[in-house]
Order: sequence, then structure tokens, then C-alpha cells
Amino acid sequence: MAEAHQAVAFQFTVTPDGIDLRLSHEALKQIYLSGLHSWKKKFIRFKNGIITGVYPASPSSWLIVVVGVMSTMYAKIDPSLGIIARINRTLDTTDYMSSQTKNVVSGVLFGTGLWVALIFTMRYSLKVLLSYHGWMFAQHGNMSRATKIWMGAVPLWLGGSPEITVRVCSLGVFSPVTQYLESVRPLMKEGDFARMTELAQDFAVNLGPKLQWYLKLKSWWATNQVSDWWEEYIYLRGRGPLMVNSNYYAMDLLYIVPTQIQAARAGNAIHAILLYRRKLDREELKPGLSVCPAEGNTLPQSRAAFTAACLEEGAVVSLACSHPSPAAPASPLVRTRVMVSPCPRRVPWAKCRQAYFARGKNKQSLDAVEKAAFFVTLDDTEQGYARDDPVTSMDSYAKSLLHGKCFDRWFDKSITFIVYKNGKMGMNAEHSWADAPIVGHLWEYVMATDSFQLGYAEDGHCKGATNPSIPHPTRLQWEIPEECQEVIEASLSSADLLANDVDFHSFPFDAFGKGMIKKCRTSPDAFVQLALQLAHYKDMGKFCLTYEASMTRLFREGRTETVRSCTTESCNFVLAMMDPRKTVEQRAKLFKVASEKHQLLYRMAMTGAGIDRHLFCLYVVSKYLAVDSPFLKEVLSEPWRLSTSQTPPQLVELFDLDRNPEYVSSGGGFGPVADDGYGVSYILVGENLINFHVSSKFSCPETDSHRFGNHLKQAMLDIISLISFSPNSTK
Repeated sequence: MAEAHQAVAFQFTVTPDGIDLRLSHEALKQIYLSGLHSWKKKFIRFKNGIITGVYPASPSSWLIVVVGVMSTMYAKIDPSLGIIARINRTLDTTDYMSSQTKNVVSGVLFGTGLWVALIFTMRYSLKVLLSYHGWMFAQHGNMSRATKIWMGAVPLWLGGSPEITVRVCSLGVFSPVTQYLESVRPLMKEGDFARMTELAQDFAVNLGPKLQWYLKLKSWWATNQVSDWWEEYIYLRGRGPLMVNSNYYAMDLLYIVPTQIQAARAGNAIHAILLYRRKLDREELKPGLSVCPAEGNTLPQSRAAFTAACLEEGAVVSLACSHPSPAAPASPLVRTRVMVSPCPRRVPWAKCRQAYFARGKNKQSLDAVEKAAFFVTLDDTEQGYARDDPVTSMDSYAKSLLHGKCFDRWFDKSITFIVYKNGKMGMNAEHSWADAPIVGHLWEYVMATDSFQLGYAEDGHCKGATNPSIPHPTRLQWEIPEECQEVIEASLSSADLLANDVDFHSFPFDAFGKGMIKKCRTSPDAFVQLALQLAHYKDMGKFCLTYEASMTRLFREGRTETVRSCTTESCNFVLAMMDPRKTVEQRAKLFKVASEKHQLLYRMAMTGAGIDRHLFCLYVVSKYLAVDSPFLKEVLSEPWRLSTSQTPPQLVELFDLDRNPEYVSSGGGFGPVADDGYGVSYILVGENLINFHVSSKFSCPETDSHRFGNHLKQAMLDIISLISFSPNSTK
């Protein structure tokens, strides 16, 4: 009851002399400030709603149009071709307005209608304009006339602010089928490829057009014909564990730890996260390829319900983890392992949740977690890059962020923010609500704000004065019966088996970076992808179906598309690198061809002309129609034994990396997609550093993450040596 008394704003006592009313001025003040903040937020959203509702026009443009119409009326010119006169005659049926008032109202109504018509015309024209993607394929110094006209027209329509996205286009069936056959040609034997070609041709002629008709219908009606099905069937309806299989992680700065004090680092970073969230609420974030209006609020619209007081700008976030509530503590099992429940298997957790967490204290505690903006873990281990043992330290850091001890991360939350005992931090993110570039945008803002804006005092604590009136954290209460504890223990055992099977190798590659690669006149991403192909062939002695994630942020609600990086051209290059009879010139020429092919595939994926999302949607339609497609079934069952992803740095304007070269990001990674394959994530930081994250499974005798990492390092050096001395390079 102590907490309940502290929560009320006033107290009163009935005495023989009357009612003794004692107001708590501090509580009333906080209530007033809370209400004021809430109304400010509502006003900002209302204002932003008006501005975005009339885009690409502006509210002030209404006044310009109306004044222009009224001016022509007073000049005895009818700009409406008789429409204003008709409105005036309609108003003549009322006796409440004078003749002059009717003229004014008629002009305002026509001007408003004209303004709305202009808005819709501009929107449609802008949509058509942004549907042009030819600029993506333009070569340096060889730009087409259409692209030049487009580049001149876009700034005029956008006013210098690209805040509009367009719908995903609907392609024909033949295009993805033909591209698919081309992509698997180097991976299949002659007989298998002939059989697949026959299945593909039959699908393209018979069933494919019927499925495509339904997909075309959806493209007319829905905002995006891919993303909702992708989220539903790939993420939400998947039955596998989120831990390792779906969630991904983000690391801290590689070399820098701003403070060794865990609570101080947590306080500043939480403050920075909430500053970012406020920018989202106020729609102050500038849209771009990674964060755009299509994904507006990426964090839930709820207050942070974790054990930290979240304050306004300029205040300090206070973590008082050593002050538990006076209520009786839960059992040690519940206190340390209740968080294991969401992470192993989804069906048992759903049944357990319904049986034991649907009412009483358990429901209240679970609601506190699930309604929170994010989850915070104060980890009792020390992690991060250690110069005296870089390999072991980075591998341990990656595995800790990916799965931890299995019971100290809440894998169902949008993000779990993790702070270690030595002040290092990181993040584990659930995948269904956002892809890595979205979380990366937030995370870069947090790291930059933490280090360069909020900062720390000389003793390592947060700057600013503490607020003693902030309430202490309260311990969540759980009532876990014995049968529920058995489920938790079983879940923990399953999670431990999954986590212990992950073979992770995270390492910085600093022999060179994108600076030298660009001097060799090639794409850094294509360079790394070809190095991955060469490393995989050295590691496994064969080629495999390769997945590279490409963002489709050019489209409204766009998420990802697949770039099939293993091509005929890349295979020819790799084989030439392995053949001692090939000359440097021959290898360099094959590298250039393979690099250009990769860039073409990446551009096609970004502009909605990819393969896999289209075939996925056709497969979903076939399931709704209850028709069987051997071609689609086989395509979607093929394993991605090499799954790759680049994390692009985005907020480079937050601080000057040239002046602060040690403030480089470590990037992030994910678990292996296939049981017998590799997962590889990489980030090109600055001009001279590339961070890699390689994952596989110990249970597979064919894979070894450290062996693959060594092959990758050597492949990078081999290729840079090759193209650095080619005739077309700049030494």
C-alpha cells in the first residue's frame, strides 16, 4: 500500500473539526506539466497532420490561390469559366448573405476547390515522376537526356525535400522467371537445369498469368503488394525461435568506451533513445532511403515502463537499481529466468502465456514489459574489443548480443538495450517491425548523442544535477506455479542448445577500406560480395545460392529485396582466381564484368525489378487459391547457404569522423540462416575500415566461422592486389 499512497496527488483526513485537506504541490505540478506536455504533443501532431495532408502544397498556398482568384474577380475576369457564377446562383436561394458576401464566398469556395485539385494533380504527377528509375542505371559521364530532364524536374516538384515515396510497381511473370533461371544456371547440373527450365516455362505460360492478375489487382488497391505478406508469413507466422534465427544485434563503438560506469552509460544512452523517439513523435526526422514517412513511428507509442525515470530534455535519467520495492521478492528462479519464456519455441510460449500470464500480477507485470518503449538489460559481464585478445573478445561480444544467457534478453520486444558492467553497450532487435538500417539509424544517433552532446563528467558520471524526487524503480511481481517453472526450465534448455551451437567470428578488417576500393573505380559493395564468393569457394570448394539484402526504400512501405550475388559472371571470376594459368589481365577483366553485373542486379532490386519478392507474392496467391505450383514450391524451398547483408552508415553528419577517427562503429550481425551455411554482415566505416560478422553452427562439420573469416581476409587482399595493378586503376 505504500506505493499507492505515494501515487495520489492529495491526502485528506476527517476530524471532528472538519476535513483536513493537504495538497501535494509537487504532485500537482507534475500532473500539470504532464498534461501540458501531452497537449503540446497533440498540437504538434495536428500541425504536422495538416502539413503532410496537403503535401506537396503547403497551407499557405491555399491563401495564395484564393487571393489570386479574388483578385481576378475584382478585375472583372472570370478564371472559373462560369463555375463561380453557378456557386453564386446556388447561394441566391438563401437570404442570409448580401450580394457582396455571396461573391466573396463563391470565390473562396472555387479557390479552395481549385487548390485541392492542384494538390491531387501534383501528387499524381510526382508519383509518375518518382516512378522513373533510369537514373539508377546511368553511368558516370554518360547520362541520358531523359535522366537529365528528370534530375532537373525532381527538385522543382519536391522543393529540395524528397519526402514522397511511390507504390511498388507490378511486373509481368516472364521477367522474374527468366531472371531466376539465369541466377541458378551456374549452380545446377545440366539435367537439373533442364528440368527446372521446363517447370518455369510451364508456370510462365499457364498458372503464372492467373496468379499475376490477382497480384496486379492488389497493386491497384494496396499501398504495397509485398510488405504486408512478407511481415505476416516470414516473421509473424514463422514457428522457429526468434533468438539466433530472426533477431539481429548492433554493437557499440569499436575502440571507445566513454565511461566505465554502467549506470551512467545506461542513463545517457536511454536519454538519447528517448530524444530520438521525441523526434519521431514530432516528425522532425528527415526522411531518407532508410528512415522515410512510410515507417513513421518505429517505436511503440507508450511510455518507457522499465525501471528508469524518463525525463524531458536537459534532465538526467536516474537508474536506481539498488532500491527494490518493499514488496517480497520473487523466487530466485522467477527473478532470473522468467525472461526465457518468449525466446525458445513460439507455440509452447503462447500456451504458457495464456495459462499463466493472462490474469493477476503476472498479467500486470507482463503488460509493463510489453507496453514499454523498449527493454533494458544491465548485464553483469564485461564485453567489447580487447587489444590484447581481439579475436576472443569480439566473438564473445557478438554472441552476448545475439543471445546472451538466453534468459537476460526479452527477444519479443522491438529492441532490447544492453549495457555491460564495463560501460560497453549494444542492442538486440526483433526483426518483424523493422530491418537493420532502421535500427542502425536510431543506433548511430544514440552513439553520437551519447558521446558528443550529452557527454560525461570527469569522474565518469552523467553531466547535470540529479533529481531526488524521481521515484525509485519497482520490482515486477510474478507468481509462477511449479508446472510453469517446468516449462521455463524446458525452454531454457532448448535455448541453451541453440545458443551454444552458434559459431561466431566478428573482426575488424583494417588493411584497407572503401577509400582504396573506390580509387580502383569499382563499387565497394560489389568488391566485398565478390570477395565473399571467392572466400566461400576456397572454404567449401563449391558455389552456393547467395542472398544479399537490398533495401527497397524508394517505394512506400518498402522493406527488402534479394540480390542473388552468385552469378555466372562471379563464378567465372572466382574460377579464374583459382586457376594459376590465368593472367592478371584476364582476372581483372573478369572481375570488372562480375562487378558490373552485381551493380546491375543491385539496382534492379532497389527499383522493384528483383526476383524473389515477386515470386514470393505469387506463391502466397497460389496458396489462397489452393492451387499447387511445383515451380514456386521448389524455388521457395531452396536454401540460402550464404546469407549476407551490408549495414550502411547513415548519420555521418552528426560528427566529423576525420577529426575523430577512433569513433568508428562496429556494425552488427545475425545468426546463420541455414544449418549448413554462413551468415555474413559487414559495414564499411569511414575510408579505411570494414567490420565483418560471420556466423555458422558448430553442429555442421563443413562450416567454421574462423576458417571462413581467414579465407575472407585473404580474398580481400587477393582482389585488391589484382585490381590495384590493372591498367584501368588509379594507383
